[in-house]
Amino acid sequence: MNEFGVGPATVADPATDAFIAHRSLLFTIAYEILGSAADAEDVLQETWLRWTGVDLEQVLDQRSYLIRITSRQALNRLRGQQRRRETYVGPWLPEPLVTAPDVAEDVELAESVSMALMLVLETLSPTERAVFVLREAFDVGYDEIAAAVDRSPAAVRQIAHRARRHVDARRPRAVASKKTAQAALEAFQRAIETADLQALLDVLAPDVVLLSDGGGIEQAATHPVVGDDKVGRFLLGGIAKTAVSGVAITMEPVLVNGHPALLMRLDGQIDGTMSIRVEDRRITGLYYVRNPEKLTRATSPTPIARR
Repeated sequence: MNEFGVGPATVADPATDAFIAHRSLLFTIAYEILGSAADAEDVLQETWLRWTGVDLEQVLDQRSYLIRITSRQALNRLRGQQRRRETYVGPWLPEPLVTAPDVAEDVELAESVSMALMLVLETLSPTERAVFVLREAFDVGYDEIAAAVDRSPAAVRQIAHRARRHVDARRPRAVASKKTAQAALEAFQRAIETADLQALLDVLAPDVVLLSDGGGIEQAATHPVVGDDKVGRFLLGGIAKTAVSGVAITMEPVLVNGHPALLMRLDGQIDGTMSIRVEDRRITGLYYVRNPEKLTRATSPTPIARR
């Protein structure tokens, strides 16, 4: 039986064809609402089960109908997770997705799934987040969003305006080009590999913030580390302690959520992903995910889409 609940001997039908055709889009919507690939996959399973019970002859727009089911299921799941995230050990970071180069080429898609923006979305209420994602990232109409979140179109317009204003006040001031971000990442990697504190300070912004997510499973800072000197010494100190223990540290450049990042390995085993936020050619944010439950998408690209 495949991931859609269709047995190997079953001939594909219109419902299956439609679901498969829009799967990457539906996954991306659920992921942006939830910040978790594992939860997004669960939402897709729930969406599939509901979709198989729909009379397709009554569906005028299959894509819109699937988006509505997916959004509703994702929103319900997000509401149920609020307490769990409030009691999470240390900073909660979105589950990182290793992505293919084509995602980085789609500037709007890469921005919508960036770690920096996903963290801003965490400050919205569940309904605000769903409305913002559907409207801003996927250009879904207000009437369709209203049906997905059980609000009137007029209310959705107000929610969208409020969410947009909230996000605009907190999102990165300017999105660095891929070339600029790549240059900053390379300078950061060289400084770490050579244990050069001054070189590290040269690429870090004075007010840089490091967030590390171990989920209470792996060691990580339980509070944000703020300031270039503190961040630099924290990183180099951790690297030095690991090296003294005889563990080999390697860093592999990858694309995470559409942006340049590093895949960190200890003795060849994946330890985490280090994503960066770059403004004015310097790193203003570092996001280190070590929680092993969030690293299942760190080995191969995950297909995501806006259309």
